[in-house]
Amino acid sequence: MEEVDVEPAITVIPGVDSGQRHMGFVWGPGDILLYETQRKGTGSGEAGCPLIHVVRKDEDIYSPILRKLFNESHHIFVGLQQSKEETSSKTKRPQFVSVSKNYRSVIRACMEELQQVAVSTRDTALSTQYCSQVSILLAVELIWNLCEVLFIEAAPAGSLLLHLLDWVRLHKADVDEKAQEVLHSDSPTRHHKYWDVVICYVLQGRMDEARQMLAKQASQQPAARSMFKTLDSLMKKMPVFNPVGSQTLTEFDLKWRHWHEECELHLQDGSFSSNSNLETICKSSMDLFLDNRSAPEPLDSILLAAFEFDIHQVIKDCRLLYTHPSVKPTELHYYAQLWLQSERVPPLGICVRTVCTPQLAVDYFDHCPEFGRMYLELQIERVPLDTERKALKVLRICEQRQLAEQVRSICKIMAKKAVRNNRLGSALSWSIRAKDAAFATLISDRFLQDYCARGTFSDLDLIDNLGPAMLLSDRLTFLGKYREFHKLYGEKRFAEAAKLLLSLMTARIAPRSFWMTLLTDALPLLEQKQVIFSADQTYELMHCLEELMSGKTEPSEKRNVQEEDIETTKVELLRLALARNLAAAVVKEGTVDSL
Repeated sequence: MEEVDVEPAITVIPGVDSGQRHMGFVWGPGDILLYETQRKGTGSGEAGCPLIHVVRKDEDIYSPILRKLFNESHHIFVGLQQSKEETSSKTKRPQFVSVSKNYRSVIRACMEELQQVAVSTRDTALSTQYCSQVSILLAVELIWNLCEVLFIEAAPAGSLLLHLLDWVRLHKADVDEKAQEVLHSDSPTRHHKYWDVVICYVLQGRMDEARQMLAKQASQQPAARSMFKTLDSLMKKMPVFNPVGSQTLTEFDLKWRHWHEECELHLQDGSFSSNSNLETICKSSMDLFLDNRSAPEPLDSILLAAFEFDIHQVIKDCRLLYTHPSVKPTELHYYAQLWLQSERVPPLGICVRTVCTPQLAVDYFDHCPEFGRMYLELQIERVPLDTERKALKVLRICEQRQLAEQVRSICKIMAKKAVRNNRLGSALSWSIRAKDAAFATLISDRFLQDYCARGTFSDLDLIDNLGPAMLLSDRLTFLGKYREFHKLYGEKRFAEAAKLLLSLMTARIAPRSFWMTLLTDALPLLEQKQVIFSADQTYELMHCLEELMSGKTEPSEKRNVQEEDIETTKVELLRLALARNLAAAVVKEGTVDSL
């Protein structure tokens, strides 16, 4: 079992006082039923909470909007796998970029739909939930787009800078709207969004707009004018790569390093120490933006790992985020697919947590080149088989992939469930599919016990159509043949029925405990006007009866006197009927011989 690097989050359930009350719970296939209880012998007369709380994990996966997101992204993935063999190596990269953009467009469409629903709903809690999902998908799309730029498009260094600037502008598109709000206010330089707008302009490489905004602040602070002038000079000198110009990448790199060193010198000299906002703008390294005294936020860690070209760390950090209460499977469903070029699939236990759509997970595992089958086998064992329909779906998946051990395990589990629910026909069907001879024998015994108690068979359609499956065990063979005897008797094919009945005992297929029932079934045939059993067959029946009685030297303690009397009467009737039949058979056979 995979270990989690962080402690799981504590879920607080409103209305439950776990400090004052003992809690009881019942595990379900996808949730927990939680209720207040009292320890035995406490004698407390206080009334407890009458409510039962349903604690459900990953409730977001049941949202129709997110289900649509799963299905559409799954469709894109399957299409990619089907077309990858037909694509030449030269056209693979453009195809991967196109597929990645398709993924992101699906995410954005889902975000827009969630935003619309969040605005239109009147339920405050539901609106908050939708807004939370939107913020998560925004982070998903942010990381995905960055990985698309760095790992999939993988543009040359110069062009890569322009792509990264586009990435920043795309995911901070509200800066112009904020700038208009600031500029149209009574005092723009004192507006609470003023510095946010300036920093966003700098991060997007829009130095001209940032300088214009800073000029307004400089005019309001004459004493700090030299400080603003120094920063303005640095911003003006920031090199910008022009892919269509004559400047080489090496020249740009030298200019950038020189500019970067100049910025660091001003920071070390404390040129902007009296103004924290100007100092923040001068910080050009991402590491400097992070507070060294505290750990970076999870999203920051993922972005930093991506900038360091560590895709494995990106996926690992995204998986660890699953333990965070604000991160849902929706996010992880996409994180693990970031590295499309490696044609990998989501790690174990991510998309398959969406048990409502197991086929999605199976398709991902099918295309995992190395560990997909192993992950699928492990995950199949963890799928709750709460309905027979779901079990059949999982069983079909296993049979199509020749997962023999999982097939047997599923069939055994369902057979035991059916036995507990006294559904013997279903239990026998599952045990036959599992090819479990021992369990088939056990269920066959239950069928025979049920017949002895009721006088009729249940699930006749199944027993009548066992076919070659009855050879799985001797007891199952007996069950099928004994049912065949009843059919022959019902069709008045007495001679065939008598021969089959006798063979069940002489071949020792029938259990010894069932011999008395078989001999009792022979009584109507022995009492027929026409002789059914021959003299030799009658002798064999007599031998079976005496063998059965010789094994009962003492009365059974489990049976009462009335049951003993009934069996004694049966034995006497059998002996009388056998004697009469033997006499009639000898006379008949002697007459035939004399003729």
